[in-house]
Amino acid sequence: MINHRRHRCHLVFLAAILLSLGPSEADIRTGYQVTIAIPPAYNPGFVGRAYLMEADGAALPNFKVALSVEASSGGRNYSCSLEVFLGDVKVWNSGHSSRFYLADRCALELTTDGDMQLKGPDERVGWRSGTSGQAVERLQIQSTGNLALVDASDRIKWQSFNFPTDVMLWGQRLSGATRLTSYPANSTSFYSFEIEHDRVALYLNHGSSKYSYWDFAPSLSRNITFVKLGTKGLELFNYEYKKIARITAPRSEPPRFLALDNRTGNMGLYYYSPGEAKFAASFLALNATCDLPMSCPPYGICTLSSACSCIRLTRKLDGPGLDCGGAISGGFCGAGRPAMEMMELDGVDSVIKDGPRRANISKEECTSLCSGDCDCAAALYSSDLRECYIYGIVIGIKQVERGSGLSYLVKVPKGSRGRRGRSGLKRWALVLVGVVDGLVLAAVVGGLMYYLIRKRRKRVSGARNGS
Repeated sequence: MINHRRHRCHLVFLAAILLSLGPSEADIRTGYQVTIAIPPAYNPGFVGRAYLMEADGAALPNFKVALSVEASSGGRNYSCSLEVFLGDVKVWNSGHSSRFYLADRCALELTTDGDMQLKGPDERVGWRSGTSGQAVERLQIQSTGNLALVDASDRIKWQSFNFPTDVMLWGQRLSGATRLTSYPANSTSFYSFEIEHDRVALYLNHGSSKYSYWDFAPSLSRNITFVKLGTKGLELFNYEYKKIARITAPRSEPPRFLALDNRTGNMGLYYYSPGEAKFAASFLALNATCDLPMSCPPYGICTLSSACSCIRLTRKLDGPGLDCGGAISGGFCGAGRPAMEMMELDGVDSVIKDGPRRANISKEECTSLCSGDCDCAAALYSSDLRECYIYGIVIGIKQVERGSGLSYLVKVPKGSRGRRGRSGLKRWALVLVGVVDGLVLAAVVGGLMYYLIRKRRKRVSGARNGS
């Protein structure tokens, strides 16, 4: 029975591959329909993909359009989507923000009245373009990678460029009304790249709050209307369509796309290397591991050696599957919730910014402010500026040099810090964030001493042999 099921799954997969090897259409006209069958039994890792169209372009690789069925990562079902690929890189996906889950089969249809639909069994529609009755005649993939529904006069009625995902292609524009979004696996938070009137910024979105962790602003406080990916990088324009700034890609090859990584939240410009036959980054917004917002798990600290350490010593300090938060979760008030207290960490900073801010207050007032807020998980206090920043999530913490004037205040279950006083807590925190770096430093010093001793012995041995 098991072999029989596997065999049937492979047959379905091969059928999709064989369809992809057929001649690609220049466009798809109304009345067109294609269907991909789905394995009768759940098959983790299954991907069925039928390539339908390929764009004509001078630059390789070309853009291709595919109907795809993939096994979901967290369940026992399948998702169906219409996708655009540049080589083997997925640059657009109809199910980016909302997946269409189904069983039995997945169908793409461009109806006779011009509506593009993804359908499952019993004609259930899971996604549509909403272009019924707009005189749509065909679907085409343009040389820019823009997937468009057009009428007889080639007027665009719907286009994928208006529904950005986590990739921005060369020639594509983004304004304040649009943004790129990227969703990490097994996380309730997500990343976004947004265009604001005075800057472009990367955000970590958590619940109803969002925190920036990188930005770029034009000089002279000039306002931004839209951005466009050009041959030299990401170009920023004002309301008069004049270029006012650029994030430059420092290579002669033009960037083919901008991408927001769903694992790290980093934003990069990518060019195609013909020699290596793959895409590579010509620019990255963040180059240090500890500057990434989720480089360590919640309640973890990114140390000076770019390793992760937990705030609580009762947790393991490193290794795969690091879990620093344990049973700590948001919503710190209400019945059944444990009593909480504030713990102070010195020598750390937060890479996420733009949380609710209170100015001209003391550290004690900042502590009380977070302690009395059921949604506050942590606060960052600057003694130099007398400012307090409130956070609804404990993430993006990194170790900094002592004397920065920053104190990170985190809400933990009462009794986590034992019977130590305030000064003992500070010593405990400093030992904690320094433990991994101390081990690394000891290893480096030990290795250097071993090298010097070995080198000296060789010199002495050589001198004896020469005499």
